[in-house]
Amino acid sequence: MLEIKQLAIAVDGKEILHDINLRIGIGETHVLFGPNGSGKTTLLMAIMGFPRYRVTKGTIIFKGKDITGLPIDERARLGIGMSFQRPPVVRGVKTHDMVGASMRSRAAEARIGRLAERANMTELLHRDINYGFSGGEIKRSELMQLSAQRPRLTLLDEPESGVDLVSIALIGELINELLEKDCPMRSRKCAGLIITHTGHILDYVNARTGYVMLDGRIGCEGDPREILATVKEMGYKECAKCLR
Repeated sequence: MLEIKQLAIAVDGKEILHDINLRIGIGETHVLFGPNGSGKTTLLMAIMGFPRYRVTKGTIIFKGKDITGLPIDERARLGIGMSFQRPPVVRGVKTHDMVGASMRSRAAEARIGRLAERANMTELLHRDINYGFSGGEIKRSELMQLSAQRPRLTLLDEPESGVDLVSIALIGELINELLEKDCPMRSRKCAGLIITHTGHILDYVNARTGYVMLDGRIGCEGDPREILATVKEMGYKECAKCLR
């Protein structure tokens, strides 16, 4: 589904990511751990194609196609979707209209209603995007839009951040539906890459592979729950040893 080879990313002339290598198979969910400021969000922004995140070396391959130089809209049409940690407020655009725009079908009104009901967002559909939303409402709105888009690769930037205990279970359910967790592995067509600082999302979403990013480099790869247990017990300083 996704292959990243020797990727280096610069932001405002400063290199943030160095020699990133990553492979995510169809149907797989991978998790990226790391402290704040380690470069996790930079990686997701680069995969999505935001122009501020400039590729200085390496390639990004999605479904066998080199997308390194493609703009955001073409990547979205190919099947990449992203949920942001802190998405912007968009005044003058209703959440309902954004969900509808994310759909490929024009006969979408009934489906918009179903998605809103599933995400517990029905009462917020006719509010401006994210205006006055709580942390949990913002995350559910993002996932509702992704459900409308139906991406093949879903990028999730700290989906548990700012979410209360009532919302986190529903957010986990919505992510599992996006990633087709109810289907056998061989039948899934989607994949996911999740950024997490706390690891709380793993209480609700199973992942195959975990990585730790430190100072713009991936320091280790392995079972995500084992990595999380190590981080909880000894902190990221233990993971830093893998970079030496």
